[in-house]
Amino acid sequence: MADERRERRQVAHGAAGRWAPVEKPADARGTLWRLSGYVWRQRAVLLGVTALVAISSGLGVLGPYLMQMAIDVYMAEGDLAGLGRLALGLVAVYGVGATASWLQAYIMAAVAQDSVRMLRQELFAKMQKLPLRFFDRHTHGELMSRLTNDMDNVSRVLADTVVQLVSSVLGLLGVTVMMFVINWRLALVTLGVVPLMAAITRLVSRRTRAGFRIRQEHLGELNGMIEETVTGHRVVQAYSREAQTVQEFEVINRKLQQASVRAQIFAGLVGPTMNFVNNAGYAVVAGAGGWMALRDLATVGQIAAFISYARQFSWPLNQMAQLYNQIQSALAGAERVFAVLDETPETDDAAEGGAMSEAAGDVVFEQVDFHYEPGTPVLRQVNLHATPGQIVALVGPTGAGKTTIVNLLTRFYDITGGAIRIDRRDIRDVPLDDLRRQLGIVLQDTFLFGIPVMENIRYGRLEATDDEVVTAARLANADAFISHLPQGYATVLAENGSNLSQGQRQLLAIARAVLAAPRILILDEATSSVDTRTERHIQEAMLRLMQGRTSFVIAHRLSTIRQADQILVLDGGRIVEQGRHAELLARRGFYARLYDSQFQGRKPGRIGTSMVADSG
Repeated sequence: MADERRERRQVAHGAAGRWAPVEKPADARGTLWRLSGYVWRQRAVLLGVTALVAISSGLGVLGPYLMQMAIDVYMAEGDLAGLGRLALGLVAVYGVGATASWLQAYIMAAVAQDSVRMLRQELFAKMQKLPLRFFDRHTHGELMSRLTNDMDNVSRVLADTVVQLVSSVLGLLGVTVMMFVINWRLALVTLGVVPLMAAITRLVSRRTRAGFRIRQEHLGELNGMIEETVTGHRVVQAYSREAQTVQEFEVINRKLQQASVRAQIFAGLVGPTMNFVNNAGYAVVAGAGGWMALRDLATVGQIAAFISYARQFSWPLNQMAQLYNQIQSALAGAERVFAVLDETPETDDAAEGGAMSEAAGDVVFEQVDFHYEPGTPVLRQVNLHATPGQIVALVGPTGAGKTTIVNLLTRFYDITGGAIRIDRRDIRDVPLDDLRRQLGIVLQDTFLFGIPVMENIRYGRLEATDDEVVTAARLANADAFISHLPQGYATVLAENGSNLSQGQRQLLAIARAVLAAPRILILDEATSSVDTRTERHIQEAMLRLMQGRTSFVIAHRLSTIRQADQILVLDGGRIVEQGRHAELLARRGFYARLYDSQFQGRKPGRIGTSMVADSG
C-alpha cells in the first residue's frame, strides 16, 4: 500500500533535479530529429551561434600557445617589449573569447525559449482538441508534468547543453590538434591519462546519481503527502487525524533527511575526486615534460602550454559525461510531449457539412449501442424520442448508463452502433461547434474560472454584452448575491469559485446556461448540497431555464421528477421501463421498487418540480 502511494506521488510530482533518475527515450534519434525541427526554424540565428562557439573555442585553444611563445621566445630572449605586446594580445584573446561565450549563451537562450514557446503552444492547443477518452487514460498531474517539467528539461538542454556540447567537442578537437602540433610526445602522454580520468569520473558520477535518485524518491513522496494534506485538510481535521498525519510526515521527513545526507556525501566526493584526477594528470604531464626538457625533447614553454591544455582537455570530458544524462532526460521528456501531439484529436467528420440552424429540440436515439472498452457494452439497443419542449428524466442505479446517454448526445463520445438524431439529422453529420451550440449543460459540480463573475457568466456566450449578462443573472436568481460581492460583477473568483457557496456556484452555472440560450438542456444534480432557501432559488431558476426547451434530467431523487413528461428507467445499459411517474408507480415494476426503496419508512414532503440528479 505504501509502495503504491509512493509511486502515485512520484508520478504526480516527478523527480526533477540535476541528479534525478535518468530516463532514456525509446527513440532517441527520432525524438532528437523532430525536436531539432523546432530549433531549425531559426537557422540564421543558429549559424551565428555556431560561429560564436567556433570563435570562443578557437581563442581558448590559442591562449596556451601564446603562453608558450611568451616563455620560449620573449622571456628566453629578454624581449620585454615583445612580452608586453604578447601579454596584451593574450588579454585580448581571453576577453574576446569571454564576450563570444556570453553572446552565444544569450542568443541560444532566446532561441531555446522561442522553440519551447512554439512547442508548448502546440501542446496546449492539441490538448484542447483531444477527446475525453484521452483524459480518461491520463491523470491531471501527468499532463501538467508534460507542460511544465518536461518542457523545462527541454528548455534547459536547448539553452545550455547544446552550446556546451558543441563547445566541448570543438574544444577537444582543437586542443588535440594543437598538442600534436606543439609536441607529439607530450600529446601522447597527456592522452594516456584520459582513460583513467574517464573511468574514475564515471564511477563517482554513477554512485552520486544513485544517491540523488533515492533522495528524489523520498522528496516526491514528501511532496505528495504535503499536497494531499493541504487539499484534504478539512477531512484531516474532521476525523482528528492531525497527530497521525504529523507522525507520518515525520517518518517520511526523516527518510528524506537520511537520504539527503548520503547523497550529499557522494556529491561531496565529486569535487575532490576530480581535483585529484586532474592534478594527477598535471603532475604526469609536468613530470614527463621535465624529463623531456632535460633531454631537449621539450621546452619549458611547451610544458606550461601542455599543463593548460591538460586542464582544457579534462573539463570537456567531465562536461560531456554530465550532458549525456541531461540530454537523455530531456529527450525522454520531449518524447512524452510528442506522444501527446501524436494523439488523434477529436474528429469533426461533419466539419464541411451544412450548419445547423436553431434546433427545434426533437431528439431521437435509434438502436444505440456503446462501449468504452471493446467487449464491455455500456448501452444496448437504446431507443428514445424526446419531442420539443419535453422534460425527459433518466433514472436508474449507478452505472446504469444515464451519464453515458448525455455524453453521447454531446458527442463527447461517439456511438458504437445505431444513430442519434436532432430534428431528424444525424448528429455525426452536424459540425461539432454547431451541435454543441444547441446544447446547454448544468452539472452538479460546477466549474468556475479564476476570472471576474461577469466573465464566468459570459463564458456561455462570449459575444454577449454586459447588459445581457446581467439579465441572465437576474433570470437565474444570481443577481442578488452578486450585487453583495465586494466588487459586484467585477469580483475575481478564487480557484473554482471556492470563495462562493455551493448554491451560489450553481446559480452562476445556471446564469451561464441562460445566457447561452440552448435549445436542448442537460441537467445534473443541482440542489443536493444546498440549504432550503437556496434550493428554492435554484428550482425557480431551473424552471425558467427549462421553459420551452427539451430537457434531459439525470435523476437520482425520484420524488423530484413527478412532473417529467417521460421517465426512462435504465438498468444494465438498457431502458427497462418508460412512462410518466404515476404510470410507472402503477405498474409496480423496477421504477416502483426504486421509488419505494427511497421512501420506505418515511413520508415524502411537499415536492416541487426541480430536476435533481446525480452523475451515475
